[in-house]
Amino acid sequence: MSADILTLPLVDPDATARLGRTIAPFLKAGDVLLLDGQIGAGKTHFSRALIQHRLEMLGLYEDVPSPTFTLVQVYEADPEIWHSDLYRLSHPDDVLELGLDEAFQEAICLVEWPDRLGDLAPASALTLAFSLTEEGASRQVVFSGDAAWAARLPEMLEAL
Repeated sequence: MSADILTLPLVDPDATARLGRTIAPFLKAGDVLLLDGQIGAGKTHFSRALIQHRLEMLGLYEDVPSPTFTLVQVYEADPEIWHSDLYRLSHPDDVLELGLDEAFQEAICLVEWPDRLGDLAPASALTLAFSLTEEGASRQVVFSGDAAWAARLPEMLEAL
């Protein structure tokens, strides 16, 4: 059962990137982050920082574009990182064609517009709901997940 775990203010884009870099080292194969929120709320900015930091930890440097048009970007890491933007999908069955269902088991998956997953969203996923605050001057993120994430998240965020 998923429940709200924590709400974190993100005062500027640097805070959003710092969150991504902070979480990156703790993720493992099978971790799915569902990134919810309106356009401009920080989902891609967070993802880019997380992926770049994870790759840098392996001595790899790569441009991290938004997957808006490709739908999925896969990064060779240990484990692989799948970054998907499902905004343009019209039916949850389209997710199966992308191979995301298998990636959910074997990779670190970052999924923007997770509402497009329908019933295919993993029950064990961590949801990060990004939203604009103060008329768009800043943002916040609400973390929701199961008991396992509630236990893991404090250690992950300790360095913030």
